[in-house]
Amino acid sequence: MTAPSTAPASSRGGRWIQQWDPEDETFWNETGEKIAKRNLLFSVLSEHIGFSIWTLWSVLVLFMGPEYGLTPADKFLLTSMVTLVGAVVRVPYTFAVAIFGGRNWTIISAGLLLIPTVAAFAVMKPGTSFDTFLWIGLLAGIGGGNFASSMTNINAFFPLRKKGWALGLNAGGGNIGVPVIQLAALAIIGASGGPRVLLGIYIPLILVAAVLAALFMDNIASVKNDTGAAKDAAKDAHTWIMSFLYIGTFGSFIGYAFAFGQVLQVQFGRTPLQAAYLTFIGPLLGSLIRPVGGWLADKYGGAKISLYNYVAMAAATGVLVFASMQKSLPLFVSVFVVLFVLSGLGNGSTFKMIPGIFQAKALAKGLEGEEAAAYGRRLSGASMGLIGAVGALGGVGINLAFRQSFLTNGSGTGAFVVFLAFYALCFAVTWAVYLRRPAAAARSAAAAEAKPQLSYAEV
Repeated sequence: MTAPSTAPASSRGGRWIQQWDPEDETFWNETGEKIAKRNLLFSVLSEHIGFSIWTLWSVLVLFMGPEYGLTPADKFLLTSMVTLVGAVVRVPYTFAVAIFGGRNWTIISAGLLLIPTVAAFAVMKPGTSFDTFLWIGLLAGIGGGNFASSMTNINAFFPLRKKGWALGLNAGGGNIGVPVIQLAALAIIGASGGPRVLLGIYIPLILVAAVLAALFMDNIASVKNDTGAAKDAAKDAHTWIMSFLYIGTFGSFIGYAFAFGQVLQVQFGRTPLQAAYLTFIGPLLGSLIRPVGGWLADKYGGAKISLYNYVAMAAATGVLVFASMQKSLPLFVSVFVVLFVLSGLGNGSTFKMIPGIFQAKALAKGLEGEEAAAYGRRLSGASMGLIGAVGALGGVGINLAFRQSFLTNGSGTGAFVVFLAFYALCFAVTWAVYLRRPAAAARSAAAAEAKPQLSYAEV
């Protein structure tokens, strides 16, 4: 294999990078890092707006008073279906990077956000039927797909030693789209503005994101036309194990982001303005902490950080059950914000595990050097979209659980009991699959084979 060139790696005409080896430190220091960080910046911008559009209806339902004729159950069903579409489209969005190129797909996916935004602008008024709101809301789900394509793309740009930080920053910057649109709604509600004002703000922002992606991002040629990677990733058991664990972290984050305001209104009688004052805090802190989760995973191992995080999430949920039963709003809000923070921390640590797992598999196969790194990048990039899709389904489950809990008991307590049990199960799976065998034993086995090895306990 020829050594990678340290000359500028991208062709300006079509913004294609023909040769890319971030694991080579000389290449990375002289050429790769600058290009990778530039692509990361504009990827974050597009993904950020995608998250805002995806979670748009968690905000719009706060505007929809009695004159809209929707019950709380209608609103939970609406946000559940928006979450579902956002989860499902993550699968084709993952393939899209290999088909079109990361830069090209970022331009397309950003432009597609105009469809649900303009459509919502057209129908957002009293007298519109629930079915119409539901269909228009489903369109907003495409914003959830931007995460999958963005993470798959950025995964290819960074070396393994930097992936926890880079992927955490990319995802965290995207996740911040949730509290940002909630803050914008708070300002508009406080100023007695209507929902169309909010929608009108985002239409030009979408255009700006698409133009900046066209001007400053790049495609990596080696990623294109590797659609078989997703098929290979789907056959690997670890893809589905990590999908399950990601339900516990990201599924919690996005599900709570959609449901928090409605829970405050239905269970605690908050007005739209009072709910809006509180709903942005949890998603904001959960988004900001995600890169920290990736950094901690880089330093101490993603499996260990994830394990302890599930313990903390279960403990926080137990306190939420108590707060819900006691109808204590201050305690409820405080602990709910803590749970958001823990979900963000776990998002960073679980996603860091993914490239480490496939790197470990590459070394176990006897691959070395760039061959092992390329194997890890290929399968981890492909698996991220599938894992992100399944994880987002957790948000659907959370909203449906709240809907059923309120229909049955008039409160969210029953839903929180279910969530606590699920976090306990996530803890058990993480320990059993990735931490039960001591790292030392795995290293001893590797030494016996005279091959470099990375144990799953170190991912």
